[in-house]
Amino acid sequence: MIMREWRGRLPHDKVEDYFDYLKVTGLEEYAATPGHRGTWVLLDRDGDTAEYTLLTLWDSVDSIRAFAGDDISRARYYANDAQYFTKMPEKVRHYEVLA
Repeated sequence: MIMREWRGRLPHDKVEDYFDYLKVTGLEEYAATPGHRGTWVLLDRDGDTAEYTLLTLWDSVDSIRAFAGDDISRARYYANDAQYFTKMPEKVRHYEVLA
């Protein structure tokens, strides 16, 4: 099993609107992708901006590739993501789940 980690920073006043948007974009698409085994949506409100962290579990690299494309290290964004975020990293991290 592999965990994919993505992070993005946004203004505090956009936190709730983004979560509503996320529910109908990324969360629906994750759930519909074969090999997806769960998603955790984390929010850190500490500091000048808030930070979302999305942790998704996948059966394999091939499952991630079905969602993210051939270069699984690249972050995948949706059409309106830029209107929410002040920082949108190009890369994501992956971890082998050992326990």
